[in-house]
Amino acid sequence: MKPWKTLATLPTAEGALELRQRGEREFLLVIDGRVLMTSHERISEERLATLGCAHLAARPTPRILIGGLGMAYTVRAALDALPAGAQVEVAELSPAVAEWCRGPMAVLTNHAVGDPRVNVIIGDVAKVIAKAPTGSYDAILLDLYEGPHAASQRGDDPFYGPGALAKQHRALSPGGVLAVWSEEADDAYGKRLRGAGFDVTVDRSGASRTHIVYLGVRRR
Repeated sequence: MKPWKTLATLPTAEGALELRQRGEREFLLVIDGRVLMTSHERISEERLATLGCAHLAARPTPRILIGGLGMAYTVRAALDALPAGAQVEVAELSPAVAEWCRGPMAVLTNHAVGDPRVNVIIGDVAKVIAKAPTGSYDAILLDLYEGPHAASQRGDDPFYGPGALAKQHRALSPGGVLAVWSEEADDAYGKRLRGAGFDVTVDRSGASRTHIVYLGVRRR
């Protein structure tokens, strides 16, 4: 078996972020020595995008926002589910990750990030949502590390707290969908989502027993 080769290393507040490759199509994203993502695992990203964009197939020019780029599997699945006139914005904190998805990892997604429908914004998705005019997006997909969990219960959590949910609700068009990947079930988050003006369903159809997708439809 071929050894892993480190293609790039980026210092971060959480430790060194590394891109590793073995062969043509095997990649790892590693942070501080821990595997963050592997190119073999894409089911949850594809499910998040498919569920979050299912209501948009008949709309000619839907606009969606994806929080977190990763290996661009969510972007690829969203593009495959959306019409030719769609606009896909992706908020990614690291410019290096965006370049890796355009470069060595592009083979994994048939160059999804280079698709003319895609615009990568280097920045915090919470800030992108906060600045968005009312009704800007037909879907917001949050594909962030861990998702809502016990440590994200504080009121000022930038992604899953009540204030964040109010901003996400405002940024969505009536009937728009907020799709949130979570590593585990978080009943308190589901309650906050309902309280913020969303009709909520929880999808547990993925390969993992714990990984789930929260789907919140903005009430009209």
